[in-house]
Amino acid sequence: MGEAPTPELDAVLGGGGWDVGGTFEGPPPPTGPIRLGKNACYVVLAVLFNEEDGVLLVQEAKPESGKWYLPAGRMEPGESIVAAMRREVKEETGLECEALTLLALEERGPAWIRFAFLARPTGGTLKTLEEADAESLQATWWPGDPCALPLRALDILPLLDLAARYRRSPPHPPTLPQELPCALLCLRLLLAFANDAGDLWVLLGTAGTPHLPVVACGTSPAELRGGLRLPVLRLLRDCLPPDPHPGPLGLLGLQHRAGGAGGGDGVCFNVLLSIPPSSPGAAPPEPHGPAFRWWRVEEESLRGRILQRLRAAATVPVRS
Repeated sequence: MGEAPTPELDAVLGGGGWDVGGTFEGPPPPTGPIRLGKNACYVVLAVLFNEEDGVLLVQEAKPESGKWYLPAGRMEPGESIVAAMRREVKEETGLECEALTLLALEERGPAWIRFAFLARPTGGTLKTLEEADAESLQATWWPGDPCALPLRALDILPLLDLAARYRRSPPHPPTLPQELPCALLCLRLLLAFANDAGDLWVLLGTAGTPHLPVVACGTSPAELRGGLRLPVLRLLRDCLPPDPHPGPLGLLGLQHRAGGAGGGDGVCFNVLLSIPPSSPGAAPPEPHGPAFRWWRVEEESLRGRILQRLRAAATVPVRS
């Protein structure tokens, strides 16, 4: 059955990175790199708590607003994802911080991707009204229900709930971006098939050394707003019979390097998803053609790690 990509699986399951290379499965990838401000927009957001469980909120300086929100803003070309989050927190609140984990990846395709972090304060002084500027009017540690304040949008409430639950009992390991270059926006798929008998298979690409499939996001107007799931579904419909109906995407990790390959701002998202079995002892659907094959995972430790992540949904949620 050929070589198994055990080192790649170990790295991806551990939240690490793995070289993307230049080979992609599915339709031909875009010819040009992803560039912030041109064909992609990345937003960073941070949830911080103090020792009294107050949440850090910012009163925005927008003329029509004056409302409250979590520290957030657009990532700039040449920044790493974590550096952008730390800059936004510093500019809007006056505080230094350290990223602890990604809480969620929110996306509408390459046109808008938001990286929501849980972070902790490490220094600085809370911004007051006397220090108001174009970034924010002031910041506060809010001790009560955020809905008691005039919020700019309610979309921060699910993130606050995720953060509170993570602090009580982390559902996934700390997950932070790894510094590896990637010119395009793409997804590395750990696509699993597990039946009720406990058998487990992982889909592999066969071009060159067997590897986890990598699919690139397109940059047409429809694809820019089509969501990260779109290229995944297109690939699976082309290679697996019948329409496979995979489960939700869960983020295991991500890779990005500021000013990476070709000066691009691409990101590789390492994602876990599964195809439900059609019957208790079913085997995975046979791929069309030789470009893919299923690898049966028999090594007990690796099998256990994959099944634990699947069954406990122990991944960073991807919200589309």
